[in-house]
Amino acid sequence: MKRVYNFNPGPAILPVPVLEEASKGVLEINNSGMSILEVSHRGKDYEAIHNEAKERLLRVLRLDSNIYDALFLGGGASLQFAMLPMNYLKPGINADYINSGSWAQKAIKDAKRYGNVHISATSEDSNFSYIPRTYDLTPGARYVHITTNNTIEGTEWTSLPDTGDTPLVADVSSDIMAKVLDYSRFSLIYAGAQKNAGPAGVTLVVARKDFLEEAEADLPSMLSYKIHAKNNSLYNTPPVFGVYVVGLVLKWVEEQGGLKAMEANNRKKADLIYSALDAHLDVYDPAVTVKEDRSIMNITFRLRDASREKEFLAGAVERGMEGLKGHRSVGGFRASIYNAFPLEGTEALTEYLVQFAKG
Repeated sequence: MKRVYNFNPGPAILPVPVLEEASKGVLEINNSGMSILEVSHRGKDYEAIHNEAKERLLRVLRLDSNIYDALFLGGGASLQFAMLPMNYLKPGINADYINSGSWAQKAIKDAKRYGNVHISATSEDSNFSYIPRTYDLTPGARYVHITTNNTIEGTEWTSLPDTGDTPLVADVSSDIMAKVLDYSRFSLIYAGAQKNAGPAGVTLVVARKDFLEEAEADLPSMLSYKIHAKNNSLYNTPPVFGVYVVGLVLKWVEEQGGLKAMEANNRKKADLIYSALDAHLDVYDPAVTVKEDRSIMNITFRLRDASREKEFLAGAVERGMEGLKGHRSVGGFRASIYNAFPLEGTEALTEYLVQFAKG
């Protein structure tokens, strides 16, 4: 089977070895005579898969399982925009949000339904082309929320904000496991899996156990962190297949050398593309000009001559490149090069960028 270079931002590319193993599991898992799509979430076959994925997730993130818990939920990161404040805010309680892009704005909108939201910093003044560096944090805030990587705008946090004693929480959907990061700085993180961790349909929530204990108790069961933690994410039928594939991806990450190896490869891939863009600024307009704020996951750019956009996309498709069109809200182009994206794919795009620039 011939595979294209899949630059889609999510659902996104998965490692081929993971796809091969998952295809076997779709037919039969653990010599059970049943597909992973058929086994009971209460049975021994899935229980082992579930618990191993949980253990691997904490291990890959270098988090102590005595201090942190991992949940496998549904609803994507978008549900977490509401679920997080539902569990920790109420009228009169403040939370700080740093507004660095479109997804942060959505999180802010939902949080305002449940408590007081203070915008501690924003880069909206420049269409989110940089990461804010000064913050007006609220003393006694319930938490500080950031979005670590902005898939639409192409910016990424390179260092975490100092929030003092205030819990730091984050949407890490698009750069989880992409680089070495001190995840112990966070009290809670959440991520839709479909960019770097697995398929669409499963959401990862990792949180300090003491922070989970502080969550609101009087909530609908399916929206309660406490209920899901108490039941090991098995209060209802979890996204079984998604969790299975997440476990396979985590195994693959470990086999590649963990987060250190992921980061080295990701930076190499990103540097190739950014170098080509910067070398031909008469043709390309990189969306993020502050180089230290550039995402190593989502590279965004435009053509100086917008009339050539269709020509550029057509040429990319001819060369086996899919998913380069930018988000509808900002236009232009976006190359999403998550962990599983191959180096040869970035080399192919780099070569095309140079050829196109030379006409």
